[in-house]
Amino acid sequence: MTDSNEGDELLLVNYEHHPVDSPYRMRFAIYVRRGEETYDAIEQVPEQLRIRQLAGRSFDRNGMMVGWELVDGRELEGAIERLFADPNAAYLHVHYAAPGCYAARIDRA
Repeated sequence: MTDSNEGDELLLVNYEHHPVDSPYRMRFAIYVRRGEETYDAIEQVPEQLRIRQLAGRSFDRNGMMVGWELVDGRELEGAIERLFADPNAAYLHVHYAAPGCYAARIDRA
């Protein structure tokens, strides 16, 4: 997960990032840069998330939202801990707070 630079070729696509059978099924616009790879590191927050205001949302196994928190990206680990403190929280989604675009899914390690 890295920011693009001026002149980079980007694709703007509609991506279904929460394909669940609940009212919280979601799809939204995302930018994809040529050559970008999936970020799947464990216990690491990419710099791209650290420099933004974020919205964290927790969901249960049925795709129902059970919590949310607005957080400065530099403090994302604390929000992750607080959201996962709810035993019903099966996974988290992180969105960029201002445009609302989907950024990442966080699963329990």
